[in-house]
Amino acid sequence: MANRREQGNHWEDAAESFLHQRGLTTVRRNYHGRIGEIDLIMLDGPVLVFTEVRYRGSNSHGGGAASVTAAKQRKIIQAARRFLACEKRHAHRRCRFDVVSIGSERGRTVMNWIRSAFSVA
Repeated sequence: MANRREQGNHWEDAAESFLHQRGLTTVRRNYHGRIGEIDLIMLDGPVLVFTEVRYRGSNSHGGGAASVTAAKQRKIIQAARRFLACEKRHAHRRCRFDVVSIGSERGRTVMNWIRSAFSVA
């Protein structure tokens, strides 16, 4: 793939398809708040799910989920708050923060969906 943005789009497409197959529906992709970005915003039944997609070709420094640091979590939470403030039709919903960690094992792509990967403190 030519650049990081194209790679990111590819893996976000893959994660979105993966979650669709598990019954989630897309509300928004690549939401940019003032401070942070959310890769996928989806509905899991009545629950609004803010999803971070992370790809790591190697697990030598931890998988993709390990790269969702406390600082990254804070940015996602701030972006989610902004989204809810702007999108009043979703403000009543229960929310969850998930991570889809994508990696490679034995030459095969593996997706690990971590529900409730982190929460608002």
